[in-house]
Amino acid sequence: MAHSRARIIIDGAVAGIIGAIVVAVWFLIFDVIRGHALETPALLAATLLHGSQAHDLHHGLKLLALEYSLIHFGAFIAFGITGGLLLEACETESSLFFSLVIFFVAFEVFFIAVVLFLGPNVAAELTWWGIIVGNLLATAAMLSYFLWRHPALARHLLGGWIAVAREGVMAGLVGGIVVAIWFMGYDLASGNLFHTPAILGAMVFGGANVTDGIQVTLPLVLGYSILHFFAFVMFGLALATLLASSESEPFMVLAALLLLAVFEVFFVGFVSLIDQSALEALGWWKIVAGNILALIAMAMYFIRGHRGLGVKLVERWAMLDHEGAEMGDLPPAPSTREPGGHPTHL
Repeated sequence: MAHSRARIIIDGAVAGIIGAIVVAVWFLIFDVIRGHALETPALLAATLLHGSQAHDLHHGLKLLALEYSLIHFGAFIAFGITGGLLLEACETESSLFFSLVIFFVAFEVFFIAVVLFLGPNVAAELTWWGIIVGNLLATAAMLSYFLWRHPALARHLLGGWIAVAREGVMAGLVGGIVVAIWFMGYDLASGNLFHTPAILGAMVFGGANVTDGIQVTLPLVLGYSILHFFAFVMFGLALATLLASSESEPFMVLAALLLLAVFEVFFVGFVSLIDQSALEALGWWKIVAGNILALIAMAMYFIRGHRGLGVKLVERWAMLDHEGAEMGDLPPAPSTREPGGHPTHL
């Protein structure tokens, strides 16, 4: 066996701890922004362990948070060990890879289902998108650690997709940094450093209005920055996947261009959907300009690794023109007549 079973279990447990910390920090940011640190784990503990959705959790807040933390870390450690063993099994039985994908999807769905089961009060506190983003961040951190610890296993399972993922992550980080620098420069020029991420963070995490007099705080800026780079990395991964597919079918480049256009429109629509006054405060032209700069930077990064893609697209287009011309030159199909006199093409 290429990997020691004990090492797999230990690394899976460590990966689980990393995932648990990521989710805990993510929801701690939520709670601090809303002015109630540790409220989320306390609410979950009160509901799960004590059968009550207490309106006043602050008397035993730390104890409730500790109780839930034990369950939280135990669940993630079990998930990490199980995921590690499944990854190892996929090395010798590639057909299990689909089961591994189902396992990770089930992990995502399970937490949402638990929250919905616990009732509307808990669901309102956590929000479905917060659960999804938190678990995706945890899954990415866990997989990154485990596959870093087992590079041979990563190469066997993912092969060339490792390079695609690396390219997508780097492109996403480039785009995210460009937008962050763009708005940081604007905020600095206007004398309100980090004002833009604070506005967006207050809207996304706290549901605040721009007219509420938002103060720039570390949790607001950090929380939105995590979400910002998460979105750009996911976008970069999607683009990298389309460009990798375009190496065999150049017309997939058109899908990548369409995705670029959708991304540009999405962010403006996202901000206006949450709060129209925020769009006016930030300025739609600043959002569009920042995203265009990010897309240019990402495109330049991708071009470095796909220099011959334009030539392949032209050649593919010429091939289709040639095939169409040949089809046009074909003689019409011969026909015969049925006894009733109606022609029938062979």
